[in-house]
Amino acid sequence: MSSVDFNKTVGAILVSLLAAVAIGIFINEMLHPHTPHGEEMAYKVDTGAGEAKPAAAAAAPVLEPVLPLLASADLAAGEKLTKRCAACHSFDKGGANKVGPNLYGVVGANKGAHGGFTYSSAMQGKGGSWDYAALNEFLSNPKAFVPGTKMSFAGLKSVKDRAALIAYLRKQSDNPLPLP
Repeated sequence: MSSVDFNKTVGAILVSLLAAVAIGIFINEMLHPHTPHGEEMAYKVDTGAGEAKPAAAAAAPVLEPVLPLLASADLAAGEKLTKRCAACHSFDKGGANKVGPNLYGVVGANKGAHGGFTYSSAMQGKGGSWDYAALNEFLSNPKAFVPGTKMSFAGLKSVKDRAALIAYLRKQSDNPLPLP
């Protein structure tokens, strides 16, 4: 068979298949006319309640408090957790600022106020101090606690991990904030 005959045969098969598909679509449309989908096809049920109220925004999950765990928190585990932070933060007294500020003495300090570090406007506008509750919330989800923060850390989901880290940070101070 020459290439011309082969091409004619393949072309005839493709035209036949295309014709069969087109005839199938035509017959399907004739037997089952297209009906629009949407509100006009739905059954309306009158509940007598009037207009539906918009769904309430999903409530934010309640964050487990860290205070009951601080006194018995594992300082060694907290120190180990700082390894995740060490690329951006230092923890020693007088340590240099890196991508993030030095965290020595952070527990009880004012937010966005460590000398020599340029904070994002979101962190500067947060106000208040880094008390135990604020650190717990921040460490669970920094971007939710301070929308617009430059910090890219995703957070610690475990309350035990947050307690251990906060307890370790508390000890990194000349004057540790008293436990409640």
